[in-house]
Amino acid sequence: MPRAFAKVILFGEHAVVHGRTAFAAALDRGATSSGRRVEGASRLDLRAWNKVVFEGQADDDVARAFGAVLAEVGGDGAVDVTIDVQVPGGAGLGCSAAIAVALARAIAEARGVALDDRRAAECANAWERVFHGNPSGVDGAVAAHGGVIKFRRGEASIHPVVPGGVMELCVGYTGEPSSTKSMVESVARQLARRPEVVERTFDGIDTLAIKAAEAIKAGRWYEVGQMMDLNHALLTSLMVSTESLERICHAARDAGAMGAKLTGGGGGGCAIALAPGKTDAVLAAWKGIGIEGFVARIGSPIVSREAMP
Repeated sequence: MPRAFAKVILFGEHAVVHGRTAFAAALDRGATSSGRRVEGASRLDLRAWNKVVFEGQADDDVARAFGAVLAEVGGDGAVDVTIDVQVPGGAGLGCSAAIAVALARAIAEARGVALDDRRAAECANAWERVFHGNPSGVDGAVAAHGGVIKFRRGEASIHPVVPGGVMELCVGYTGEPSSTKSMVESVARQLARRPEVVERTFDGIDTLAIKAAEAIKAGRWYEVGQMMDLNHALLTSLMVSTESLERICHAARDAGAMGAKLTGGGGGGCAIALAPGKTDAVLAAWKGIGIEGFVARIGSPIVSREAMP
């Protein structure tokens, strides 16, 4: 059954859209799909969004994105694809890209087209452009490849990163859907108004991402946590955090997390907290303020395409 990963961005949100480095990690959940050849028009049943569309529906964004992926995969013949998703949409967890990669793989399987990870990520970018306008490509790359990756827009290759142990992260959801497109556009407007200030912020995020990679490889979690806090502060200066995201981060730190930050575009969605040995305490603290969360063990060998449930 074709599958794809959801993700968290560990470092580099927004700066990655403007050519800086990001580090992202696959979650042990995402999207699964099934597809078959049919007569007539191609059809997509997107269960999590309670949406059924057909190729050629010009008045529907999901249908347009479906058509973009069908064209990107190539081959011929109508297909009927069903997608199941294990993460909420609009939460900064790469739900949309996971859907797109699972969809592309189902189409390719049904049509008998070869589709490697790089091409699957390109298909995800075709889907993402319909919804997000100017995606960096990092979500599609993680959805297709899995693991932990270093990503820089425009580079042809993906750079896997092997953590020096399992990173115990808590992921907390504000319950507030976020629009990546609107957040990216907001940061772009700030860049146009204050280019020197915003470019320095991007450079600071880039420096943190590069330094954090070395700490992640060495398993120096205290350093990683400190840099997560700094990354969050820089993102806050870009006005993409919210009151709920701040509450999640503060509660996690008070419960013993080494660091916490928003993940994804901001404006709602999710935050992550690095909490080795403290995951139960962090989840309990979040529950006390009405936040649901789960534990993600980054670097665990279970986060592979073959093992994902």
